[in-house]
Amino acid sequence: MSQPIPISPQTSTSLNRAPSASSRPIRRPSIQGGSVGGSGIVRRPSRATHPPMIQQRSLSHPEALEALRNFLKERSSYDVFPVSFRLIVLDTQLKVKKALDVMLLYGVVSAPLWNTSTAKFAGMFTVQDVIHLIQYYYHTSSWEGAAADVEQFRLQSIRDIEKALSVPPPPLLSVHPLRPLYDACRYLIRTHARRLPLIDRDTQTGGEVVISVLTQYRVLKFIAMNCRDITQYLTASVQEMGIGNYVSPESHPDPTNNQNKYYPLATATMQTTVFDVVHMFSEQGISAVPIVDDNGKVLNLYETVDVITLVRNGAYTSLDLTISQALKQRAVDFPGVVTCSPKDSLSAIFSLIKIRRVHRLVVVQGRDDPHPGRLVGIISLSDIMRALIGSDIPLGGAGVGAEVVDKALREEEAETAGDNSFALSEGSISAEQSIEG
Repeated sequence: MSQPIPISPQTSTSLNRAPSASSRPIRRPSIQGGSVGGSGIVRRPSRATHPPMIQQRSLSHPEALEALRNFLKERSSYDVFPVSFRLIVLDTQLKVKKALDVMLLYGVVSAPLWNTSTAKFAGMFTVQDVIHLIQYYYHTSSWEGAAADVEQFRLQSIRDIEKALSVPPPPLLSVHPLRPLYDACRYLIRTHARRLPLIDRDTQTGGEVVISVLTQYRVLKFIAMNCRDITQYLTASVQEMGIGNYVSPESHPDPTNNQNKYYPLATATMQTTVFDVVHMFSEQGISAVPIVDDNGKVLNLYETVDVITLVRNGAYTSLDLTISQALKQRAVDFPGVVTCSPKDSLSAIFSLIKIRRVHRLVVVQGRDDPHPGRLVGIISLSDIMRALIGSDIPLGGAGVGAEVVDKALREEEAETAGDNSFALSEGSISAEQSIEG
């Protein structure tokens, strides 16, 4: 693993640290009513951690991948979470600005939505919704009136903005917490989702209960912590495995008219405006853009989470700032840019995930290459997940189409595993019953 480029200070943050558990371990849904969102602690009885799977012999790379898939099939989605963890749930009646305040306070970039009138899960509020909000005001309103409007804008109206922008709504997709973790990973891959809510049902009322949100990072961290004896055999390089997207201008459909020498990657310079980058986020469905100099050397990374602070503070005019100016307003706890070399192995990537929170890796030329630090590619957690689960999984459409994918997956599960598994996927058995029983 090549050393990260000294782009920004490597500081740590404790925003996601869970509070200490109470003396009585219980499991309960987070507070979902009210007009100011909900925050709760979900607890469960202590249980033995998953011991590393002991291998009697060395594994080939394909055998290691198959062993990891078997590991995921033997664990449930709920097993990924620690004994005590925090869950933030936002009411759909909550105003957008208040929701952003809550998310920044607790250090989260997404949260489940709860419809109090129907007492049902209502989707997710994510940074992408904030991006849509910015585009909406750019096209239909003025920056001067935007801040005042957001003060009164409610989360339930976000979907109306998506319709106005002709953006497909995100899938109302979820899984039961006791479904196999492997199935949840397939959901994430087929629906292009970065997170998947776990929805249980109350055994007394039959109503929905939001247990938590499964993310790609949680899954990969779970593997890194429990499967070191397997991941050590993932010796093939990330580029050899085709993990990530790499600079390939010659692959452009019309190379003669291609002005992006880093195609298919989206990049920006220090002189690019924030709004131009925001447009890249929305148009290409990405969450980060590398900032490069004239020689292609990576200088920094601008992420969707950087936009939250601007909107929360009502600084819409800041969207006209250059990236250079905007980076000066970035929070001091920014963890820095994580880089790797195309020659680094998947095993090395997992070793990094084990000790550090990683959302993506910027692939750059190594110190021994002709142009150290030059942009080569980007590896997302989705790319790593797909390499683990398999490339033979057909991709479903984003937005509304994901509901069709959900139905197809349930039908596949029913056909291959019988009626009991199908009932479990519908949430007829509670996680609490299984744990305590």
